[in-house]
Amino acid sequence: MSVQKVALITAGSAGLGAQIARVFAPDFRVVINYSSNRDRANTLLTELSSIPSAHSSPTSPRFHLIQADASSKPSVQNLVAETIRTMGRLDVVVSNAGWTRMTNFLNIEEGVNDEDWDKCLIMNVKTHLWLAYAAKDALAETEGTLISTASVAGVKPSGSSLPYAVTKAAQIHLAKSLAVILAPKVRVNSVSPGLMLTEWGMSFPESKREAAKNNTKLKRLATVKDVADQVRTLALSRSATGQNLCIDGGSSL
Repeated sequence: MSVQKVALITAGSAGLGAQIARVFAPDFRVVINYSSNRDRANTLLTELSSIPSAHSSPTSPRFHLIQADASSKPSVQNLVAETIRTMGRLDVVVSNAGWTRMTNFLNIEEGVNDEDWDKCLIMNVKTHLWLAYAAKDALAETEGTLISTASVAGVKPSGSSLPYAVTKAAQIHLAKSLAVILAPKVRVNSVSPGLMLTEWGMSFPESKREAAKNNTKLKRLATVKDVADQVRTLALSRSATGQNLCIDGGSSL
């Protein structure tokens, strides 16, 4: 088995996923999953390759790109199988895929769209379960960890849509449940960011972004870097499991 630890990051080619890849790159080998934009993933790979590595000569590739559709169970299973086949082991899985549609959270008419519920359930709950199930044996072997990206909308009723908020709450409870089921070998945690000004976050109107900032106790929105650093902290912690870490400037208090 290759000795250098391996992290797999889903939805890893942009935004939070890309920043998580950056913080793992110095001392982990990293597999980046992307859904469709190969050019963007390749650009990130070039950037990551310029980050100095603690490993002088990895016995297998330092980085690897895998296209996979997180909404498809077989695709998720293949993603994990290819990761292990290529890298030889798996230590950290960052389950970062998710989906929402921008709506007015307070308008119940916009909150009862069946298509939104079905897609949110798959992308915010089921994909994380599929990934954990596919990776559980490899993670048990390395006493590894799975961290999923939830949202403060799953803690405090809020956010882009009702189905998003409810399925994010389910995602947080899924992580807690998996922490119980996969113990003692595998640690499972979630992070719940507030609004981050990624490409997605910038699609909110400025008034909403300003309101989100004013709603925090610290009067600042968490940055992508803040959240990625906390993901790394959870990955390295040997004693945290079943935790949901709100990185939201105190907006959920």
